[in-house]
Amino acid sequence: MKRSEVFFSTIQVPIDLIMILLAAATAYFLRGLPIFEGYVSRVFNLGFEEYIRSVAYLLPFFIIVFAVEGLYTMRVTRRFWAEFYSVGKATGLSLVILIIAIFLNREWFSSRFVILFGWGFSVLYIALARLAIQQIQKWLLKHKGIGTHRVLLIGSSEKMYTIKKELKRDRGLGYKVVDQIDDASITHIKEIREAKGIDEIIIGDASLTDDELEKLLDYCQINNITYKYIPTTLQTSRFTMRIFRGEPIIEYQHTPLDGWGRVLKRAFDIVAGFGLTLLFSPLMLLIALLIKLEDPDGPIIYKNERIGENGKKFFVYKFRYMQWRYCITKENPQLKEAIAFEKKLIEERNVRKGGILYKIKDDPRRMRIGAFIERSSLDELPQFFNVLRGDMSLVGPRPHQEREVDRYAEYHRRLLTIKPGVTGMAQVSGRSDLAFEDEYRLDVFYIENWSLWLDIQICLKTAGALLRRRRNAK
Repeated sequence: MKRSEVFFSTIQVPIDLIMILLAAATAYFLRGLPIFEGYVSRVFNLGFEEYIRSVAYLLPFFIIVFAVEGLYTMRVTRRFWAEFYSVGKATGLSLVILIIAIFLNREWFSSRFVILFGWGFSVLYIALARLAIQQIQKWLLKHKGIGTHRVLLIGSSEKMYTIKKELKRDRGLGYKVVDQIDDASITHIKEIREAKGIDEIIIGDASLTDDELEKLLDYCQINNITYKYIPTTLQTSRFTMRIFRGEPIIEYQHTPLDGWGRVLKRAFDIVAGFGLTLLFSPLMLLIALLIKLEDPDGPIIYKNERIGENGKKFFVYKFRYMQWRYCITKENPQLKEAIAFEKKLIEERNVRKGGILYKIKDDPRRMRIGAFIERSSLDELPQFFNVLRGDMSLVGPRPHQEREVDRYAEYHRRLLTIKPGVTGMAQVSGRSDLAFEDEYRLDVFYIENWSLWLDIQICLKTAGALLRRRRNAK
């Protein structure tokens, strides 16, 4: 840990204590306001000094819980909303301790108003104080270089060059790349460390032997250098250790979406899908009316055949954003002309050259309302009905057309092992701008690391991603 991180980690403890006391004081004085007179207990009659002294007795419990929850890891690159969640969780656990303490010692106080409001203000004040400290750290990092971690990259794979590019592009990540080498020679690394300094080493070379990795790990531990590596596909997979006839054996787990995980995900899809359908129903009715007014010949909902879980074919529902004469469907009487025109557009305007998927820039086939709803992804709202039917999930890999699936490499078919989603990792990480292989890696990560909380996070992030204009959909 850098000196600046040690400093900020140290001052965080007294700041947390001050924020907790401030929250307790706020709850105490709010309780005395006339507006809350009918909601507070008349039994509570502690003076302010005695009340604060009682709260002070519990402060060590708060700090212990915060420390156990990892709230004193002060890397500037931590995410605020993740920390806000951790603060709420840790403060909630502390609240449980407080309630138990009050139950055991009723000489303190038993005002539910003070307890609940004190908890709420504690979360708010602590989170705001940490946000302020984080902003100070980021300013020092970007403008003064204080807290920057000097990193050495080992490996020449495409992943390592991508990491190097990202670390150099965004100084806010807190890294400075001192060098990138192809070998794990301790002599070479010592020379770089003496000349430029090394705080961390990131390895992305799968060809290094166990002996080389062991020597490098020993060197990092001896010299207090953080050791990281980019794992291979099998190393990132979920697994469990078992004993088979006296021998340790590793059992590979494809996804947590087996058994109860699958049931839980389906229950979430039904509840959230029904709620979202009701929420967006007025907007869907308006879009349907505008489509019918602009191009009355074709249907409002366009059914596009896609490949779903286990290779099963189904129809994805979308608002039709193309003029009817250009739609690729058997119901279109001008289907041959539509297919020929699409092939021409792919040859001339495809912005995904050399990949499995295609994306047509400035597509002339769109209606005026169609250009808007496609750019804003409102054309996908009818897919909530796919979710309720069970063909799709709210979150998952994108459903692809049969002609796209036919071009899959064998390993790509792993995407067909779970239900496709209305949104997913790709949509919140780059949307239509991602190359297919990058999209595939994100979807595999989702498959291997699924959780209900991850689904909720992706759904929340999708709302923000929809506000950003697609670069390829002008």
